[in-house]
Amino acid sequence: MQQVIKVVITIVLLQLVALSTPAHAERIKDLANFAGVRTNSLVGYGLVVGLDGSGDQTMQAPFTGQSMMNMLAQLGVNVPPGTNMQLRNVAAVMVTAELPPFARPGQTLDVVVSSIGNARSLRGGTLLMTPLKGADGQVYALAQGNLLIHGVSAESQGSSAAMNQQAGGRITNGATVERGVALDLGRMGNVLELNLKQADFTTALTMVERINDEFGYAVAQAMDGGSIQLQSPTDANERVRFMARVENIEVTPAAANPKVVLNSRTGSVVLSGPVRLREAAVAHGNLSVTISRRPFVSQPPALSGGETVVGETSDITIAQEQGALKMVEGVALLDVVEALNSLGATPNDLMAILQALHASGALRAELEII
Repeated sequence: MQQVIKVVITIVLLQLVALSTPAHAERIKDLANFAGVRTNSLVGYGLVVGLDGSGDQTMQAPFTGQSMMNMLAQLGVNVPPGTNMQLRNVAAVMVTAELPPFARPGQTLDVVVSSIGNARSLRGGTLLMTPLKGADGQVYALAQGNLLIHGVSAESQGSSAAMNQQAGGRITNGATVERGVALDLGRMGNVLELNLKQADFTTALTMVERINDEFGYAVAQAMDGGSIQLQSPTDANERVRFMARVENIEVTPAAANPKVVLNSRTGSVVLSGPVRLREAAVAHGNLSVTISRRPFVSQPPALSGGETVVGETSDITIAQEQGALKMVEGVALLDVVEALNSLGATPNDLMAILQALHASGALRAELEII
């Protein structure tokens, strides 16, 4: 009887532990997107006016003057041919924006304005009406408004100081949608496609099982590691309800592939995921060469008739830091970090060490250099 009670207590404790352990589940909408539901990039060429003498210099950026003359001609102002307009308050810019899915005419978008000439600053400028086109060359939005610049600069008597760049800025709600992108989710009948943001066969299979369990019948079918086919209702309202229900199903994704990212420009080293380091011996040392100049004086003997000569000689010293072999090994990410830190290397040294460990097969992770 006591043994039975112990077994029951053990089972209950195991169940409580299982319930208290976090599942790390994520919604399907965070892991995948429906095919066709995507943003579209827009771009346009325009002019920023109202600058305080910090615009393009038309001699080095002639396209700014040409654009200004064309715009004035469209507004009924005729500039005599050959006129050299010394414009300092105008800058040529590129305007970019992202058109979200299901955008309708009248909605607004945020735009980014970037100088393409030699303007020193766009602070205080106003973007004139600029058509924003898509990849098909059609106009989808019109942008216009006052720029917000985050940079600051100051000049006085030839000296200058600047914080952040001032050749670009943003306009919140600076573009108005004029045309939406056609998106017909029912063009394939009752078939919808779900695309994983990161293709993974295990995650795709788990997602199919969870969707079918949610609806109680085989509504989902995996096509490959990156796409799932769904049988949806034909009615538009029921299809939206079906998609909303699918998006909110929670799925526990497969563990991400371990990755080591090296930024060659900044020297940053980022380790993510279950990075493992097999047993290896590493020796790393820096070679430094120092060249110093030392003056010398050559004094001739007395009554020899010679002249005193002053010159320089160079001393060259070559020093190499000791790089004794050290064992590095780690199973968890913290162990890997501690093993690499034990080498006492700088971030640039770590980049070379990690590349060597990856080449030898000791680093059990993907290596990406950006």
